[in-house]
Amino acid sequence: MKKARNKRPHDGNRREGLLRVCARLFREQGFDGTSIRDISQAAGMQSGSPFYHFKTKQEMLVAVMEQGLTEGLRHLEAVAALKLPPAEKFRQLVRAHLATLCEDGHDFIPVMLYDWRSLTPANRRRVIALKDRYDALWQRITEELQSAGLMQGDAQLARLFTFGVLNWTARWYRAGGRKSLDEIAEEAARFLLRRP
Repeated sequence: MKKARNKRPHDGNRREGLLRVCARLFREQGFDGTSIRDISQAAGMQSGSPFYHFKTKQEMLVAVMEQGLTEGLRHLEAVAALKLPPAEKFRQLVRAHLATLCEDGHDFIPVMLYDWRSLTPANRRRVIALKDRYDALWQRITEELQSAGLMQGDAQLARLFTFGVLNWTARWYRAGGRKSLDEIAEEAARFLLRRP
């Protein structure tokens, strides 16, 4: 009788490292343009080794998106919990969101933005549950801003416009460019908020 394989303590770290490799490659080459061989080579693994951690490449894609949303939510919830005036809270949320999109090693959310259509319908529903929590947090702050007279218009559209402005940054931002991420976050908040 075959013994069940026990997971070693470093397997969790190995899986996390593999997930980061998947996120980077999916962001650089797209989900369809990335092969299991690409992933194995970049992770320094044998060709079939990623399947020890994930059953399919599709499962890797879901895990990348869930990881990005989970990390992003953790940072946003920490900011949202601070007792700050709405405008300052918004500035910090913008900075946290841009970090999730643009800082080195943060390829997870951009993969979700660009490879959403590559998910199967069942996996899309799975990711939507986390995405809804992320959106709800932003919706609350948008409504706070509107109550304070700092943002106008339909609250849901205002949130979507905010995401449009911020998420596009992942396409053009490069570390070491003309503006730092802190400066870009400040400019974005100034652009999006109405002066009282």
